[in-house]
Amino acid sequence: MKALFKASLASPLELVDRPEPTPGSHDVKIRVMTAGICGTDLHIQAGDAAAAEMTVPDLVPGHEFYGEVVEVGELVDHVRIGDRVSGEGHVVCDMCRNCRAGRRHLCIATQSVGVQRAGAFAEYVVIPQTNVWVHSEGGITPELGAIFDPFGNAVHTALTFPMVGEDVLVTGAGPIGIMAVAVARHAGARRIVATDVSEERLQMAVAAGADDVVNVATERIGASQRRLGLKEGFDIGLEMSGVRTALPEMVENMNHGGRIAMLGLPTGEIPVDWSRMVTRMITFQGIYGRQMFETWYAMSAMLDSDPVLRERISAVVTDVLPATQWEAGFAAARSGHGGKVVLDWTVF
Repeated sequence: MKALFKASLASPLELVDRPEPTPGSHDVKIRVMTAGICGTDLHIQAGDAAAAEMTVPDLVPGHEFYGEVVEVGELVDHVRIGDRVSGEGHVVCDMCRNCRAGRRHLCIATQSVGVQRAGAFAEYVVIPQTNVWVHSEGGITPELGAIFDPFGNAVHTALTFPMVGEDVLVTGAGPIGIMAVAVARHAGARRIVATDVSEERLQMAVAAGADDVVNVATERIGASQRRLGLKEGFDIGLEMSGVRTALPEMVENMNHGGRIAMLGLPTGEIPVDWSRMVTRMITFQGIYGRQMFETWYAMSAMLDSDPVLRERISAVVTDVLPATQWEAGFAAARSGHGGKVVLDWTVF
């Protein structure tokens, strides 16, 4: 099969021929149709320090995908050949305390598809049956199916705290931040403000439902509070960027008793005034991935019930390229200006 492959941290990412994976007794083999490019994939391509901490050699990356089931193991009983599916990228141990207590998203031995095990930048990928999400017939396009993983990140983050009637600050209007804006609007937020340094992405956030946007290269968040008449600060903060300055400015603009959910992975140490966190009684929650599988049920239910949300999430995909043009796709994703980039693995 054709696959993007990285032989070692220092090796280039290349489109090569690789052996097709074989499913085990509890596994499902999927013909990949579309696969989204994630920030993690950019780290893997670069072979940087972040990639060194999390990846293994001889890796096929890619963890955001949609495809068709073509083979199942002999003990698979809930997934059928021909099903159109996406995949939960975190493969858990099922034996640690959290797994056995039903908190699988907190597994201490998680292995990630396309990071510690073979991924979906390929014509075929194999994952356990328990990681397969079967879509309803005709309900999801290949492009939308390819971004269920990052959409799940947005849903998990945005729904961490009750959202109805609250004023929400989203720092980082990348694809996941834009989707978080759309989810917050669906979930009943009162005012939503998004920040970024890309005017294109800020306009995408407006289209997704933001009431106001702030280009933090030229303006401070406090100006948005004044425009919207927010006298006491934001009730909920969703930190999606990982930028060193984002969290401190978010804290500065939170109401007393505010709640912050943080998905963005910091690229360095973040200075935070912890006395302000204490005296303002701010609740802080780290977010990693999706709740398995409560988030997936919520995603599908929201898309099924809300055509506007479906349109807004679908619009996050701005580039669809043949897998043979993967280098252009990675360059577009790395530019930080557009939305989600998806590779089409059905055309060679």
